[in-house]
Amino acid sequence: MLTLEQVTHIAHLARLKLSDEEIETYRRQLSAVLDHFAQLQALDTSGIPPTSSVLPPRSVLRDDEPRPGLDTTTLLRTAPDTEADQFKVPPILDVGG
Repeated sequence: MLTLEQVTHIAHLARLKLSDEEIETYRRQLSAVLDHFAQLQALDTSGIPPTSSVLPPRSVLRDDEPRPGLDTTTLLRTAPDTEADQFKVPPILDVGG
């Protein structure tokens, strides 16, 4: 079980100001979490490859297939302003003044 000093130190690192009651609550909760991790580490996983999964591998993405895009005239028709077959946008920085 974690000590009160350890929980106070963790709270300090996380920049948390905790009451004495909160420190005791978190001490019990964090200790329980660490106990669960200890149980998991005690399991023999030597026969399980690190990349194994209970689910079969599959991709939810469609195949990437090239297709023709819009021509420049059609694309620029919706632009509020154009210049030399390009979108024209207002400047972001005024470097001249």
